Amino acid sequence: MTDCIVIIPTYNEIENIESIIRAVLSQHKPFHVLVIDDNSPDHTADKVVQLQAEFPEKLFLEKRNGKQGLGTAYVHGFKWALQLNYNFIFEMDADFSHNPNDLEKLYNACHMGGADLAIGSRYVTGVNVVNWPLSRVLMSYFASVYVRFITGMQIHDATAGFICYRREVLEKINLEKIKFVGYAFQIEMKYRTFCKNFTIVEVPIIFTDRTKGQSKMSSAIFKEAVLGVITLRLKMLVNTL
Repeated sequence: MTDCIVIIPTYNEIENIESIIRAVLSQHKPFHVLVIDDNSPDHTADKVVQLQAEFPEKLFLEKRNGKQGLGTAYVHGFKWALQLNYNFIFEMDADFSHNPNDLEKLYNACHMGGADLAIGSRYVTGVNVVNWPLSRVLMSYFASVYVRFITGMQIHDATAGFICYRREVLEKINLEKIKFVGYAFQIEMKYRTFCKNFTIVEVPIIFTDRTKGQSKMSSAIFKEAVLGVITLRLKMLVNTL
């Protein structure tokens, strides 16, 4: 048994899902994996079911009726993980942009380093991004600058999606109030953690853009993040967050 669960949301990740599951489950530190699949047309969930026979009690699947967004997938996974009493709960993409070998770094930051929330950060030691066009690097980097300016959080990578939470953080955050689904969801979770006075640590990682499958990034997701930050700050100021 392990006290760590890695939540991986999926939508059409058939090209990556088997490899990422095997990579996570082969780490020296034992992790379990929970896949939240939004009824992928490419049958990602069917591949997970096949792998469950090979990894009983380590690999879990929650299949939802349709595409409902990243934020709702993670909230679903958080609730599932809390019910099963995992102490360290991770967010991770399916496409290898997050290196499974870095999972233990995030775990150590929380387990031994005193962090309540550990962020796999692309920008805490410069710009550590591989295979992104310059336009997207600049958009992501300056999005975090903007978030720091509006919220006061001294976080270099506010939109990061490679995360380790102590369970106490998720227990204190009212998950029913989480509204955002894309980049704004990642910012919202960090901001709510910050407002609860938990300790947030950034762990430097190298982020490598996907080589298989299609990105889920869109202009609507970016717009949600820009406007969402202002909404979060205003709610904090009037004590309705």
